[in-house]
Amino acid sequence: MVYTWKKSSRSAPSSQCIETSAAARGAAVRDSKLGDRSPLLHLSTSQYASFIAAVRRDHFTS
Repeated sequence: MVYTWKKSSRSAPSSQCIETSAAARGAAVRDSKLGDRSPLLHLSTSQYASFIAAVRRDHFTS
């Protein structure tokens, strides 16, 4: 599969970021710093929606 990766326009070059791409049955997520060397996390459509909702709630803030 060919992925078209997107990174948030709000992310700074040196910050911790992820990139996302549409996948066959949902989305793929990778570490933007590792690029093509990054392992991929494949999420179903419902898992991806839950992930985005958690990000919007600041669930991952340390």
